[in-house]
Amino acid sequence: MPFAETSLREQYAAAVERVAGRTLDALRGGGDPAALVEPDAAVPRPLLAAVRLLGADLLAPSLFGGGEPDPATAALLAEARRVVPAPAPPSEQAALVIAWQDWAAGRLLVRAGHAEAVPRPAPLPGPEDLGWQAWSVRMSQLSVLALPTLDGPVHDAALAHALALARGTVRSMLRRDLTTAARLARWLAWTEAEGGRSRLDLEPVLDRIALAGDGSARTGLELAVARRLLDRARPSDAEGGRAA
Repeated sequence: MPFAETSLREQYAAAVERVAGRTLDALRGGGDPAALVEPDAAVPRPLLAAVRLLGADLLAPSLFGGGEPDPATAALLAEARRVVPAPAPPSEQAALVIAWQDWAAGRLLVRAGHAEAVPRPAPLPGPEDLGWQAWSVRMSQLSVLALPTLDGPVHDAALAHALALARGTVRSMLRRDLTTAARLARWLAWTEAEGGRSRLDLEPVLDRIALAGDGSARTGLELAVARRLLDRARPSDAEGGRAA
């Protein structure tokens, strides 16, 4: 029934915003994402689905804090991955994106003692194969990998093709696709944090997205992660506490 489907969709969308908002608060120093649920309480399925969707980003606050993944948050993510299956991919390329998203979460959960070793997925085709436009879209879908302590072939590609990421960011800004722009800007911030060149002045880009974007907690989380990565790239900029 249409009304029931709409209601369910709204529940899941609200859960994603709730989880993203709690993670964003934690990134700003407000506890940890596991505070979403009461200890030993059953976690509603929409909330578990949202946790699975956020994936490795749920552990961003502890990674930026310089420690290992928060045990309670890692346990929540591990439960979500056990209970909620991965979405059915509509294409081979989409399946590869989901595999890399799961690899990122799984690798962090291994470190927290909540998973077995995660096999590395097949490499993502580069811009020389897909073209820089299509490749940048794929990389935007993998922005969850742009976190401290994660590294692999996707990260190597980001460092090697920062110009393509910059072009994708500008293209997304011109097309007013600010969600994609935020995710690509996050990758560019990661390249700067790793000692590479982003090819763009990212501060005005992030400011523009924050001003004109959709205002969602999930986009806010992308921007906050990007700013924290820039803080790592430019330690002097972090003095005085830059707002995320």
